[in-house]
Amino acid sequence: MALNISTWDLACQFNNTDHHTELNGTDRLIVRRGQAFTINLYLNSGSYQPGYSQLHITAETGPQPEEQYGTRAVFGLNDEIDDMCWSAAVSSPPGDTVCLSVCAAPDAPIGRYILTLDGRIQFDFILLFNPWCPRDVVYMDSEEKLAEYVLAQDGIIFRGDAEYPVPLAWYFGQFEEGILDACLRILDMNPKHRRNPGKDCSGRRNVIYVTRVLSAMINSNDRDYGVLEGCWKDTFDGGVSPMSWRGSVQILRTWSSTSCLPVRFGQCWVFAAVACSVSRALGIPCRVVTNYYSAHDTNSNLVIERYLNEKGEIDSSTRDMIWNYHCWVESWMTRPDLPPGFDGWQASDPTPQEKSEGVFCCGPVPVRAIKEGELTFKYDAPFVFAEVNADLVYTLKYNDGSTRKIVNDQKVGQKISTKSVGRDEREDITHLYKYPEGSAEERQVFEKANHQNKLLQQKGNSGLHITIKLSTGIRKGCDFDVFAIVSNNTEENKKCRLVFASRAVSYNGIIGRECGFKDLLNVELAPGGGERKVPLSLNYSKYCTNLTEDNLIRLGALLIDYSTKEAVMAMRDIVLDDPEIKIRILGEPKEKRKLAAELTLQNPLPEPLQGCCFTIEGANLTGGSSIAEKLESPIEPGQEAKVKIYFTPTQSGLRKLVVDFDSDKLGHVRGYKNVIIGK
Repeated sequence: MALNISTWDLACQFNNTDHHTELNGTDRLIVRRGQAFTINLYLNSGSYQPGYSQLHITAETGPQPEEQYGTRAVFGLNDEIDDMCWSAAVSSPPGDTVCLSVCAAPDAPIGRYILTLDGRIQFDFILLFNPWCPRDVVYMDSEEKLAEYVLAQDGIIFRGDAEYPVPLAWYFGQFEEGILDACLRILDMNPKHRRNPGKDCSGRRNVIYVTRVLSAMINSNDRDYGVLEGCWKDTFDGGVSPMSWRGSVQILRTWSSTSCLPVRFGQCWVFAAVACSVSRALGIPCRVVTNYYSAHDTNSNLVIERYLNEKGEIDSSTRDMIWNYHCWVESWMTRPDLPPGFDGWQASDPTPQEKSEGVFCCGPVPVRAIKEGELTFKYDAPFVFAEVNADLVYTLKYNDGSTRKIVNDQKVGQKISTKSVGRDEREDITHLYKYPEGSAEERQVFEKANHQNKLLQQKGNSGLHITIKLSTGIRKGCDFDVFAIVSNNTEENKKCRLVFASRAVSYNGIIGRECGFKDLLNVELAPGGGERKVPLSLNYSKYCTNLTEDNLIRLGALLIDYSTKEAVMAMRDIVLDDPEIKIRILGEPKEKRKLAAELTLQNPLPEPLQGCCFTIEGANLTGGSSIAEKLESPIEPGQEAKVKIYFTPTQSGLRKLVVDFDSDKLGHVRGYKNVIIGK
């Protein structure tokens, strides 16, 4: 007997809270697969009678729903919920109000759904991945990790250098208004959906498929309505510097509101951060990872070859690069398509570098596969393996045309980093990607991966040694010295040439203009440990106009033995510290109570700062947008820039207030403060 339904209540407040989606709002139904949600049905007449009352239910997603593709489910009432498939049951006693429990299959496609009752009552809801459900492939069994990798709306991304990792606060904002809709739109704009929407919607049951689509759609290199356009030039005409972004919200809103035109511009940490926001919004546990000294191996030979002339200048004609750091994302899932043992974190990279199956995307590939050298595992294992394991070979080209390999101990794939769970500290996860250097396991991996260069490598030792030392307190605006320490551990007197150079460098390894240079043609080193300390002065007046926004200077010292033509080299990057932004919160931090952020920055440069502007942004702090305050007058050397910016928190809990200071000479300076908002 059919139920005579009058009205219904989707119980959005209860359901969304139960499904950990209430931060998206409670004005519509947003639930997760493999977990029951409740609908209250109010009857016109009669009452629900167990065993007699019937209800015909269909759930459909996509423009061409079909049962065989999993995009349409037809089911009725059971005695109890079956959480392995689409099912429904009544949980209330007989009467004129029916409490209907509905459960989506734990492998149902995610996306927008229409639920139809008895062919006449329809309502829509959104279905997401469910990392709280043990039957979902994205299941994560730690509440602490779920809070970090799914629910956290802000976090830390590491930039800088392996010797000096620099934390950058980021506002992921996956629950801010309009963001979930933008994420679902990314899936709908993907070329696979436009070619075959039915097949694409069916594919959305598979988190591997969705992660790969996101890897392709966060960048726009394929002219595919992707979210971000990359730019690694010195100027950003027609867009904004990647350093100006404080979070993902403005990027995703801009993309969605401008007919899906790519937002200009992004670089690797921005691509990774936006991919992380979208993944978390859809229910995929996700984190941003930074790999220091990251290789970009274009010819898949696991070797990055660099040629230098006698002045230490690098031939830049090769496409192979070593990036100072490179960011990608890891997503948590099982891999039923692979042999056992490769579940867990999977690396994927939305930064457009090389094509995979004809499209600019990379991954997902199990992090464990990279560690074990399983280069045949899907997807793109060789490229990621090279990023952390490629061999760096420097060759010196003499003026007479002869060449000699340079002894160099720089290593690819250092200090692989991510934010710690529940804390702002850096967690080193290098051991998840690599075995200890020199271990038997490492050699076995290189054999499996056919990494011949590493297998044949012998420690070069010419008896000459060179290192680079820094003075303390290096910051932007000051003059400072750096030192090349050269020593001779042979039994003979050595006459050498020392080239000591410094150049501005971008984080992706592009060498800029010279900041200081010294070429000593007659360096004599006594035998048995004879040593010299050679200083190189770096003056603000010279390096100030050469620096990029990455604040990096690359030091290179090349020592050439005249008698043997052997060469040794040391290389080191300096991160010039920006001044600190001091942040004070004025007022008692409570929900819906106006607060002020007092922001102060002292000009460290010997010249005035023009066009100064402070901007703040934060999840549930600034209404999903940024708040800016410009300073009318220039800030003289040593003077403080100081403003108060008012904001009103909307949610209680621990939040990050992300702060940016922009000016003509310093570029974008970043800071943040953790704020605990009370109820």
